[in-house]
Amino acid sequence: MAASLPSAAVLGARAFAALEGLNRFSDEPGKLTRLYLSPAHRQAAEWTKGAMEVAGLTAFIDAAGSVQGRREGPVPGGPSVMIGSHIDTVKDGGRFDGNLGVVAGILVAQALRDAGIVLPFALEVVAFGDEENVRFPTHLSTSGALAGDYDPAWLEARDAEGVRLSDALLAFGGDPSGIAALARKRGSVTAYLELHIEQGPVLEVENEPVGIVTAINAQRKARIHVAGEAGHAGTVPMALRKDALTASAEMALAVEAIASAYEQAVGTVGVFQVNPGATNVVPGSVAFTIDIRCPRNEPLAVMAAAIEARFGEIAQRRGVGLTITPYAKADAVPMDPALQDALSLGIARTGVNPAPRRLPSGAGHDAMAMAALCPSAMLFVRNEKGISHSPLEAMTEADAGIAIRALLETVLELARREG
Repeated sequence: MAASLPSAAVLGARAFAALEGLNRFSDEPGKLTRLYLSPAHRQAAEWTKGAMEVAGLTAFIDAAGSVQGRREGPVPGGPSVMIGSHIDTVKDGGRFDGNLGVVAGILVAQALRDAGIVLPFALEVVAFGDEENVRFPTHLSTSGALAGDYDPAWLEARDAEGVRLSDALLAFGGDPSGIAALARKRGSVTAYLELHIEQGPVLEVENEPVGIVTAINAQRKARIHVAGEAGHAGTVPMALRKDALTASAEMALAVEAIASAYEQAVGTVGVFQVNPGATNVVPGSVAFTIDIRCPRNEPLAVMAAAIEARFGEIAQRRGVGLTITPYAKADAVPMDPALQDALSLGIARTGVNPAPRRLPSGAGHDAMAMAALCPSAMLFVRNEKGISHSPLEAMTEADAGIAIRALLETVLELARREG
């Protein structure tokens, strides 16, 4: 069976060639910017649909803007194994984030078709369109639609130009009224697999081309406002100041210290706005954000409580006001243990590592939404310095090929288990 399948080197070369085609479509010349329901997204969706058809899949662009391709199994309409990722990007993004996973799914389908391998289940490849959630205030809306978790309120959301999502969807060629019907029934998809660049430096540091995701991190975000008292930088004595900036700086360091005390947890202060922002004025107020993440819900809750208590102590000691406004919360999503083991066997069969690295994902992915529908798993691929969401995103053909061959072997492992 395996003798007629393409090598990792061939799959890597095919993947890079396909990415050259897919990443021609951008809304900004000289950059890769492909936001949900934009003209470039439509062009990329059409390209993806065509690539799926060339690979032997029956494909269409669905009501929410995702591209769905299917190769039937022995029972028409029967359960499927699904491979998916996304083709939307951030503004001025990288060429591998999301796109590699979609291309990988198409190449797996093509390799199976060309080798004449008959699977005991249907094989589906899906290119989601709203994973980055950059244009509209949504959360994994297109994968959520398949998982039966689409919030109808999203259709009324507006982008920065005031365009309603429902209107953008109609202009794209989608159908707001058809989204509810996209929800899959439980049991119709038996496994969801997603290949994605790591977006972190762990695999590179450990010299591993691929790794297996154990869980997608729980996450909490909040906006913080610290109210001090502005005053003349030359005349207000140090002991009498209510400096919002120094208080906020101490709080930012507290986030770093608390997050560092928990295994695999991270804490980030990503936005820092100082007012009035003059060289000769003691800062009167500061607004900043915190983003804390951890593979498990319980430690994250303890971290959040510790941060809130520490912020309160700092504010009281420094005589400043404090407002904490949570605005996003997501629970951890464990990946399916049996599928993790299948991925491990798939990787071992490439000859790379019989005991591949297992690690959590600090970033969100469509697999979060799909895990509510069916057992889900993710395969990470090493990328240079862990850089993502950037035109500096880089990886090798060799690593891409190993990952796609491992994904192919995983599908075959699932077929063996069912057979």
